[in-house]
Amino acid sequence: MPARVSEAIVLQTYPFKESDLVVSFLARDAGKLRGIAKRARRPKSSFGSGLERLSQVKMSYFQRETRELVNLDSCDLIRSQFALAGDYEASVALDYFAEISEQLLPPAEPNERHFRLLLAVLEHLRSNAPGRVWLSVAYFSYWAVQLAGILPELDACLGCGTWLANPEEPQQSFYSRFRSGLFCSQCRRTAGLGKTEELTITSRNIAAQMQHTPVAQLSPEGWEQKTAADLRRFLVRQIEQHIERKLITASALEAA
Repeated sequence: MPARVSEAIVLQTYPFKESDLVVSFLARDAGKLRGIAKRARRPKSSFGSGLERLSQVKMSYFQRETRELVNLDSCDLIRSQFALAGDYEASVALDYFAEISEQLLPPAEPNERHFRLLLAVLEHLRSNAPGRVWLSVAYFSYWAVQLAGILPELDACLGCGTWLANPEEPQQSFYSRFRSGLFCSQCRRTAGLGKTEELTITSRNIAAQMQHTPVAQLSPEGWEQKTAADLRRFLVRQIEQHIERKLITASALEAA
């Protein structure tokens, strides 16, 4: 079978045998794939630095229907994230993007929108604007959950249907580790939710803004780690419930 060539983003790599790598990558036209890069761990590998995490590359590979892993032939680097290596918060954010993409995306299912989401937040991270790390993380988290189809309704109580976003009288909202969705103050007390956390009105408004505004048009000024921290926790909870495991990078990011 002739080689396919796809624009791709490298997600993760794993050592394989003595000098090979297993590479997980998101191809723009083919979705998440895994392949073997032979001799990629050797000093003079033809793959060079193209297999660094979240590098944007042009990947050439052979794919056989009977095999789960493709054979990687070559990759040409389009854009590296090497410039972010010296920024610890940005570096952990890259790990966070890669882990969520690796865990949420099903294999071999094209997802152009997630591909474009990654390109957008990576470009925003490279802008060096103050606050861009936490804005990028929040924006990516929101849209990763949205595109995966696991974002609950943020404007209505799951218990009684109360409209939480009433402009005249916005309602407090709470969520539980045991249930998806948001609950009003009354249902929080009567629905047997156990321990709950609040998703503030401010953070719900930020999520609503992200729904309609590209990340490049959102100002990172004033963003810091505490900004929309409850929204990040809520979105991470949705992801962890869906994948049925804890995200390793989420706690590392919050400790940054």
